[in-house]
Amino acid sequence: MRREFFFISIFVFLMAAMAPLGAGASVKLPRLVSNGMVLQRDVPVKIWGWADPSEKVKVDFLGKSYQTKADKKGNWELELPALTAGGPYKMQVNSIEISDILVGDVWLASGQSNMELQLRRVMDLYADEIKQIDNTNIRLFRSSTRKEPEHAQPDYPDGNWLTATPENIMEFSAVAYFFADDVYQQYHVPVGIISTAIGGSPAESWLSKDKVAGYLDQWKANEARIDSIRAKRQAEEGEQVPFNWGLEVNKNDPGAGRWSKADVDVSDWPQISLPGYWSDKGVELRNGSIWFYKEFEVADSLAAREAVLRLGRIIDSDSAFVNGTFVGTISYQYPPRIYKVPEGVLKPGKNKLMVRVFSQGGRGGFVEEKPYEVRVGSQTIDLTGDWNYHIGAVLNPPQGLGGGGFVPGGLFNSLISPAVGYGLKGVIWYQGESNAGRGKEYRQLFKDMITDWRTQMAQPELPFVFVQLANLGIPNKQPVESGWATLRDAQRRTLELPNTGMAVAFDLGEWNDIHPLKKKEVARRLFLEARRVAYGDSSVVSSGPLYESMKVEDGSIVLRFNSVGSGLFANSLLQGFQIAGDDGVFVWANAVVLSRNTVKVWSRTVSDPKVVRYAWDDNPAGANLKNKRGLPASPFTTEE
Repeated sequence: MRREFFFISIFVFLMAAMAPLGAGASVKLPRLVSNGMVLQRDVPVKIWGWADPSEKVKVDFLGKSYQTKADKKGNWELELPALTAGGPYKMQVNSIEISDILVGDVWLASGQSNMELQLRRVMDLYADEIKQIDNTNIRLFRSSTRKEPEHAQPDYPDGNWLTATPENIMEFSAVAYFFADDVYQQYHVPVGIISTAIGGSPAESWLSKDKVAGYLDQWKANEARIDSIRAKRQAEEGEQVPFNWGLEVNKNDPGAGRWSKADVDVSDWPQISLPGYWSDKGVELRNGSIWFYKEFEVADSLAAREAVLRLGRIIDSDSAFVNGTFVGTISYQYPPRIYKVPEGVLKPGKNKLMVRVFSQGGRGGFVEEKPYEVRVGSQTIDLTGDWNYHIGAVLNPPQGLGGGGFVPGGLFNSLISPAVGYGLKGVIWYQGESNAGRGKEYRQLFKDMITDWRTQMAQPELPFVFVQLANLGIPNKQPVESGWATLRDAQRRTLELPNTGMAVAFDLGEWNDIHPLKKKEVARRLFLEARRVAYGDSSVVSSGPLYESMKVEDGSIVLRFNSVGSGLFANSLLQGFQIAGDDGVFVWANAVVLSRNTVKVWSRTVSDPKVVRYAWDDNPAGANLKNKRGLPASPFTTEE
């Protein structure tokens, strides 16, 4: 019996010794370390994950083996030697095989909605180019999470690497893709983009626990104040049934379920000219619903064909119906309304369009200088002009208490923390709209965020290239204070940090859209700065003129600029300069180029000038200082 037991024990031991390392083990890899990943070239590569405590982990890659074992908490990591660009390769981690691995440059693309905005949203400008994209050497990783956990997360809950091929390309950030394509065309190496941008996010939501304390304390104090007010109101008025806006608007709208039908009678509906804001045209509705009706003619040859309905931008949200058929809805104001009209819906002769618009407070309307039309093949049917309208529901919801919003540090915890340790070439960043109005605070906040990320990622010289805010709104005819200009100036001052670069974009925006379409030029300017900051190309003129210093001379101020390349462009009448004396009252100023890097600014009404501002407006239309490469000068103030 003992002899039999002895042989059985020997057999079990030998089988265990011969079994593959990690067979049946619980090794787990982060989402980023997966099929299709792009690893950063020319630096040591960290591979990490989780397993049972003390479990052995073996990584086989490019003919070499690397071994370690998990610590008491189940964490493990290995460092592979630096790699040159190439691929595709395979990697084996215990029993897990990772395939289609490329080695090249990895960029983290983050910020808010202008970085998040996908290629599908810029088809109006780049449709032909986007349809041709098919490059497996450019890849994107993005998680769908928008959670804001209290603690840093070790991994993403979902996400995988996508190739820049027709089936995936519409998911790519427009700025990030065009930037990656510039990198690929210049350096001919694979490019990976880790996309983490979240629309509406303020900079403080991207701070780690090491930097967020002050902002988080302020947020918590505000939440506590709101809770106190809510509790007091509840004690005085009793428990209130929450106001269900969607339910109330439908309950109080006589047209709900009726006016969207093809046989609606609008003979007694008044007329309004669209596009425009209805309050400007004498229609009073701040909160509720309103219906708009338009008839249009379709030629016999176009009837029954598939079509596209373009309804520009509508504030706040809408649902559209053609001949009683629902064709689309958008739940918030910013996306363009591009609705597909199915085959068979359009009829020869008269067709009926009904749009139900919802306004939840403020100024509602159809934004001007956007497309309002039906497109059938190569034909376009104009929808601007006279429409009929009828107010649906008029609501008066209880006043909210505010609060909520992004938790300081929350997005770092969910979207940046899981990428810490993954090798990066650099960061591209487009954000600031949600911090406009707090420009002075942003001066330090943005610097703190960049320094924080470099510390957390153990890359103290991590290249960080960002977009300065684009222009927005109607230009002012006289000098004014501007929250957006103050924010742009704070962004400019961030260049005091080493290894940073800024793409000026105040000439690339749209007065009526916070999400301008010219993302390819934004990406090109980011890439110019990346060539200097991340790729060490000292020969490139990477940005427009940047204010350096000033000197008062004989009733004028002489400004000195750097980043002028071969010189300032002198063959234009300079505009966009403002000047003020001790009273701080700014007036428009004259300006001329004195030399390759200096500009003289003066005004006859300011005899003793102290301060100059340039492009100081939310939309600084006309500001035209640039270098000979055509790159625009950054907005600035000489005030400290």
